[in-house]
Amino acid sequence: MDVKIEESWKAILRDEFSKPYFQQVVLHLKTERSQGKTIYPPGPLIFNAFNTTPFDKVKVVILGQDPYHGPGQAHGLCFSVQNGVPPPPSLVNIFKELHDDIGIKIPNHGNLTHWAQQGVFLLNASLTVRAGEPMSHAKTGWAEFTDTVIKKISQQKEHIVFILWGKFAQEKRVLIDETKHLILRSVHPSPLSANAGFFGCKHFSKANAYLVSKGIDPVDWSL
Repeated sequence: MDVKIEESWKAILRDEFSKPYFQQVVLHLKTERSQGKTIYPPGPLIFNAFNTTPFDKVKVVILGQDPYHGPGQAHGLCFSVQNGVPPPPSLVNIFKELHDDIGIKIPNHGNLTHWAQQGVFLLNASLTVRAGEPMSHAKTGWAEFTDTVIKKISQQKEHIVFILWGKFAQEKRVLIDETKHLILRSVHPSPLSANAGFFGCKHFSKANAYLVSKGIDPVDWSL
């Protein structure tokens, strides 16, 4: 199967694309589209995180759960929304912590492409969702694919910062070799939990301090 994905990722993940679970994901998406259902993000943006952050450029991984399910929001980068779309509540809280942590001015948009271009891999555990139905594609096989992605990064790279916000993301900790990577954990930035430990976690400054300590350029978190 010829999946349209950035070449370094295609080489790393080539075996996955021929496995039954991945073919089942593709069939599921084709079936839903043939039934007239709207799927987010649009097809060309499903692998946007991979296409914007090649494998050899990855230095930070932020893990999300599910794409946004409203019109015009999702564009294949976790927590990020397209230009012209108001930042959702969790992203607003991310910006608040970013400001409090390192003084970054809170942006007037929610597009995180600038982070992704610098090596911040913004990965959702599910890469698609049915419009208006959160978690609707969570059991289609995407989790097996993205778990493999996390394991490949852990196995084949070193000195990566994995940022795990919330219980779901923290369950992926078992996929990561903590002897050669840094894991930063907190509650989710959602308004329901942000006051219970997300605010004040200082993950942005901690990530950069670790990268610098390993001789890696820090991330410019400004947008």
